[in-house]
Amino acid sequence: MITFSNGLIATILWKYVEYPWKRYSYDSMRISDAIVVLSSGRHFPLGNTNIIEWIDPDRFVAGIELYKAGKSNKLIFTGGVNPFFKNIPLEGEIYIKEATSLGIPIKDLSSTGPVINTYQEAKAIRKKLDNMYSFNQKNIILVTSAFHMNRSKRIFEAQGINVQPYPVDFKSDNRTLQQKLLNPLFLMPSAHNLNRSSHALREIIGRFAYKFYK
Repeated sequence: MITFSNGLIATILWKYVEYPWKRYSYDSMRISDAIVVLSSGRHFPLGNTNIIEWIDPDRFVAGIELYKAGKSNKLIFTGGVNPFFKNIPLEGEIYIKEATSLGIPIKDLSSTGPVINTYQEAKAIRKKLDNMYSFNQKNIILVTSAFHMNRSKRIFEAQGINVQPYPVDFKSDNRTLQQKLLNPLFLMPSAHNLNRSSHALREIIGRFAYKFYK
């Protein structure tokens, strides 16, 4: 565990799971049949309140900006649910409420039903696209975290959907390992880097699990 708790190992793992993605401009995307934003998770913070906090807003923000850039007139969110927190509404419903508050017309917004993993998201999106369009070949801009994009793209393509990736929520940056090694704290164990490493390792395990699941 000590090995995985330093910045060097965490950085290498994140570079691996986010490869080969980089952040794109909104204008560089081609117009598609729909912009699909995968759920990223919400939680209730401590306290006696019903306010639901973001875990990370990058996916939602990118979906909104792609819509405003005219890349599609259909913005679809997935209805992510956490089976351990059943009192939280579908994430897609939360997204729609927030998108309308930003001026996005409700007619251009939709959500899938409840889904708990990427495979279910892809199945639900395929069904929704089939209901929206009569033609068979569907083209989407897929918005999800960079570390999640490789697996998500394969799963959606397995449903016969043409995917234009739009990765966000990067955990790596442009600094080189040589630049980071100038910081003496980089190689010291820390709980933060252990958490980063474990997150990346879970994604690697998920990729292998999906190959066997197919």
